[in-house]
Amino acid sequence: MRTHPPRTHAQRSTAVTAVTAAAAALAAVTALVLPQSASAAESSPVGFGAGTTGGGSASATTVTTLSAFKSAVTGSTAKVVRVSGLIPLSGQVDVGSNTTVLGVGSSSGFTGGGLRLKNATNVIVRNLNISKAVGTDAITVQKSTKVWIDHNSLSSDRDHGKDYYDGLVDITHASDYVTVSWNTFKDHYKGSLVGHSDNNASEDTGHLRVTYHHNWFDNVNSRIPSLRFGTGHFYDNYVVGAETAVHSRMGAQMLVENNVFRSTQVAVTTNRDSDVDGYANLKGNDLGGATTEISQVGTFTSPPYGYTAEPASSVVASVTGGAGAGKL
Repeated sequence: MRTHPPRTHAQRSTAVTAVTAAAAALAAVTALVLPQSASAAESSPVGFGAGTTGGGSASATTVTTLSAFKSAVTGSTAKVVRVSGLIPLSGQVDVGSNTTVLGVGSSSGFTGGGLRLKNATNVIVRNLNISKAVGTDAITVQKSTKVWIDHNSLSSDRDHGKDYYDGLVDITHASDYVTVSWNTFKDHYKGSLVGHSDNNASEDTGHLRVTYHHNWFDNVNSRIPSLRFGTGHFYDNYVVGAETAVHSRMGAQMLVENNVFRSTQVAVTTNRDSDVDGYANLKGNDLGGATTEISQVGTFTSPPYGYTAEPASSVVASVTGGAGAGKL
């Protein structure tokens, strides 16, 4: 999707000034929050995906081939599937409900394609390397609920056009209660799309609740994330080298908290590309010189779950030390 210049809003200058002042006032408060250990790996998700258990305590099956993996992740019975080695694939493999997919060691996963969660519930995807999913997403979540995407290394390259690969993590079609945590997103154009179309309000409204925390976006051009209609909490993430990072649109509500932005042009925007603006609240962020385009300040200021946000001053060390595959 091409990024067009923002539409003009008479109130924009006033809104940006107000948001900047509010963020500065809250910085001292958020700095008192106790940091999370960089080496900590949660045994269960924090955020909107809380309560996701995947395959739980089911006996694990270890797979080394694509055919064995496809067979192992089919169906809705509780299952834990361990992927050993780097498996080439084309397109995507559907993962059934009540499933944990877990990479073995630091270099297991998939290349050339990705995973799709469609009409699924209660799925965990952890510790995988997924690279260069040609013409598709590394991970697609469609019409699915209770999903935890954690400690994965997701990448492609920027040697091709922006549509050669699709997204790294795309969450669409009324998916709900998702946490995306401690992942690396690297060398890609379109990072993470939440809500695929401006014309899908009837399906998406009231859904698409997603938490992103402790992710490292490195040389990802945009969609960090791009959120339509839903509710997003983006905290303690590290963003380097983006053109536009957080993008709230079509009435979406975003809380952007204690993140660090470096070499980024626009850290947060609410007024690009769609006919209806989104909403954003900012607090405790280190913008690193990036601008913001906040046309509407939102009402989402307190998530409906418990969490501990570390201050922006410690985010870079925590995220670079703890995010990605091989860090569990």
